[in-house]
Amino acid sequence: MSLAQLLASAEPLADGFRLAIPEDWHQGRTAYGGLTAALALHAARLAGGADLPPLRSAQVSFVGPVYGTVEARARVLRRGRNAVWVAAELLRANEQGGEVGTAATFVFMAPVENQLQLKYSRAVPNLIPLDDAPDRDPPPGPARLLQHMDVRFALPRGLEARPEICWWLRAKEREGLDLAMQLLLCADAPPPGVFAVLPRPMPPISSMTWLLNLLTPTIETRDGWWLMRVTGDTSGQGLSSDRTEIWNTDGEAVALGMQSVAIFG
Repeated sequence: MSLAQLLASAEPLADGFRLAIPEDWHQGRTAYGGLTAALALHAARLAGGADLPPLRSAQVSFVGPVYGTVEARARVLRRGRNAVWVAAELLRANEQGGEVGTAATFVFMAPVENQLQLKYSRAVPNLIPLDDAPDRDPPPGPARLLQHMDVRFALPRGLEARPEICWWLRAKEREGLDLAMQLLLCADAPPPGVFAVLPRPMPPISSMTWLLNLLTPTIETRDGWWLMRVTGDTSGQGLSSDRTEIWNTDGEAVALGMQSVAIFG
């Protein structure tokens, strides 16, 4: 079931909606983080109303497992002259009223003229162009969510292992989703950068927090493709801090982010 179909099946609530997450969207024992972020964004847009400006920032905390029937609820925190802050939560439905699985804050902001203009100029070295990049087959097991994605390797395989993942990636089922929703859905699909250098057998890992800033209010790309690079900057004492960079097919940076990842061993 695609994200658009999943949203269409949702039962409306006074401050959000209720739906059941299919197992093919799972990542291990919980729903894929990009999906839960996208569900939270949809709830935030419903709460904010039709006149919301473009999405500019998402702050997401993966508090606990999200699976089965969940309720997405949102409320407007503040509506300013140019920006709107909306909080959203995904609660795992149970007889006790629900446990929070995902908590998010979104900032929607209209473009504002300013004198300072800085462009993100960092590029990916040794990049394999999209049309030449080899496909990555969807793996079995915990990452079965990738069956919903088209993935291509964006870097040649090197002799030296580095804490870096770089993929061309897009959602297979994009109909009915605007580019901001597609971007949020895809942005958490690559594993943490430290995945490439962790010892095998690999210890359990889990995303805890995730921040994504959109660099432009008008997102554009070709055929839904994004170039995503996730780099592990530090790791120790059970925590890794990762950096995320996302470009469109024209090489323009569209989003920057950070993620904290728990490493259990």
